Amino acid sequence: MIRVLIADDQDLVRLGLRTLLENEDGMALAGEAADGLAAVAAARAERPDVVLMDVRMPGIDGIEATRRIVADPQLAGTRVIVLTTFELDEYVFDALRHGASGFLIKDTRPAELLRAVRLVAEGEALLSPSVTRRVVREFATRPSRVLRPHPRLAMLTEREREIVGLVGEGLSNDEIGARLVVSPATARTHVSRAMTKLGARDRAQLVVFAYQSGLVEP
Repeated sequence: MIRVLIADDQDLVRLGLRTLLENEDGMALAGEAADGLAAVAAARAERPDVVLMDVRMPGIDGIEATRRIVADPQLAGTRVIVLTTFELDEYVFDALRHGASGFLIKDTRPAELLRAVRLVAEGEALLSPSVTRRVVREFATRPSRVLRPHPRLAMLTEREREIVGLVGEGLSNDEIGARLVVSPATARTHVSRAMTKLGARDRAQLVVFAYQSGLVEP
C-alpha cells in the first residue's frame, strides 16, 4: 500500500486528489495539509511514502517544506513530487535542488499522476528526458549561475563523469548507451555507481549535481 500525503492550499485541488487516491487500489491517503508548515508536520507524523507538494502555499512554500522533509533522517523513505502550474515554473529547479524526486503539472491526467506516484514510491525519478533538457536549458543559461562542484566529484571515474553529464543533458539509459556505444544495462550500472558515490537519492538529484558541477552545458 502506497501512502500519499497531499499538500495544497486549494480545497478543490485537495478534494480532487483525495478522491483519485481513495478510489485507486494499492493507494491510501496519509493525510492533507493546506500550508507548508502543516505539510512538514504531517509528513513527520504520518511518514508517507509520497508527498504531493504544491509550490505556492502560505506559511512556508513547497520548496522549503520539501527541503525540511528531505533533510529529516526519519523521513528517508519519503519522496516528494512537486505540483506546479507550468512546466518551467521558476521554482522547479529549486525543488529538485532541495531533494524533490520530480514534478508534475497540475493538469496532468489522472492515470499519469497515479503512475507517477507508483514510480516515485519505487525510488525512481519523475523527470522525463525532454523535461530535463528544458529545465536545465532554462536555468543553466541564467547570468546568476554559480558552479558548486560536488565535494565527491573526484571519486568519479572519467567514464562516470561523462555519464553524469549525459544524465544532466536529459538522456535516458538507452540514449546514453547509444551515444557511448555500450549496452543500456552498462549505462544503468554506471549511473547507479555514480549515484552511490555522490550520495544521490535518485536520478533527479543526479541532474542537479551535474548542473551544479559544470558537467552539463546549455
